[in-house]
Amino acid sequence: MKTLLIIGHTFPEPSTTAAGIRMMQLIDLFLEEGYSLTFASTAIPSERSANLDAFGIRTVGIHLNDPSFDTFIRQLNPSMVLFDRYLTEEQFGWRVAEGCPHSLRILDTEDLHFLRKAREIAFNNKLPVQQADLYTDTAKRELASMLRCDLSLIISEAEMELLQNTFSIPATLLHYLPLFVEVASEAIVHTLPDFHSRSGFMTVGNLLHAPNVASVRMLKTSLWPEIRKRLPAATLYVYGAYASQEISSFHNEKEGFLICGWIPSVAEVMRQARLCLAPLPFGAGLKGKLLEAMQNGLPSVTTRIGAEGLCGALPFAGRITEAADAFVDASVALYTEKVQWEGAQSNGFQLLQARFQKQHFSAYFKETLVSIQNGLTQHRKTHFIGQILQHHSLQSTKYLSKWIEEKKIETRIQK
Repeated sequence: MKTLLIIGHTFPEPSTTAAGIRMMQLIDLFLEEGYSLTFASTAIPSERSANLDAFGIRTVGIHLNDPSFDTFIRQLNPSMVLFDRYLTEEQFGWRVAEGCPHSLRILDTEDLHFLRKAREIAFNNKLPVQQADLYTDTAKRELASMLRCDLSLIISEAEMELLQNTFSIPATLLHYLPLFVEVASEAIVHTLPDFHSRSGFMTVGNLLHAPNVASVRMLKTSLWPEIRKRLPAATLYVYGAYASQEISSFHNEKEGFLICGWIPSVAEVMRQARLCLAPLPFGAGLKGKLLEAMQNGLPSVTTRIGAEGLCGALPFAGRITEAADAFVDASVALYTEKVQWEGAQSNGFQLLQARFQKQHFSAYFKETLVSIQNGLTQHRKTHFIGQILQHHSLQSTKYLSKWIEEKKIETRIQK
């Protein structure tokens, strides 16, 4: 039987994060191929975590720096191991390589963490994100993790280009697998609320995620007051789980700025709203909120960072702006002008149809995995630098882990 072990950074929450949607899409791909899945994590499920048991997926709690994982991985002996973000590969990759050397090791990057973090630092230092310093310790760690794995899944074409052209990561170690959506049929599109049936602005996102926090803060302090001056009756609905006290304090009904918290169905509120606002000043990967907006016929106004990796050569489903005054102008124009709004909506449907349908990616992804697995020995010889890094990493992380284990044992004895 084909077996897959997923080592999750957290349990997936598809109703709160794009990362959760991404993980569930990967799970679905493997289930379609008849894999037996085990999901292991050092985290514990939250009230919004997906019910993996309902999909026939075994869930296991694992511990950092603990030899119990070695017994677990050897007994499971999976065909493949999927690491959810580079941190889990750092923590458990050496144990997998030592205990199950013939298991195919896959890294799902979600987005490039070093890119997002570098852009955040540039933003906080009031520098253009294009001037972000990418050559950081985080980049060294994340790139080393990619080189140690047999394949890394990359969610954005922009990140594929960066990895190959700036950091010389071999294309044969990378696989472009974006978020994908189910494109509404023509019949369903005609049932979506039209321009006049919709009202209000909205934004959505996990409010623990730094780019989303910065976006809501910008809306509150500079962008929304200017939009409201021109549209005095307008209302902005801010949806998302895990709002901080600061974000919650932004709620002001007189200003039409409403913090609404988590919602079980993003699609439902997107079909009621007329425009999505996403002034993301930094970030990486693909923005799930913008894909979902297109899927539900909702035009958006965002930044170049927000739209990164989405459009290819096609027009965006709304407007892409940088300056605050341009963002305000675009928001007012799309909200009030029916012809522009309908054009943006149509662009969104065409973009999804051309670039983000599951059928465009699933077969090739499965073929790639089979090809690498069948020629795993040669694949690793071709990318021998990964074995060098694995050897070095295995030794360094192994002895650090052993030292922590010994300290734990020593502490228990003293108690």
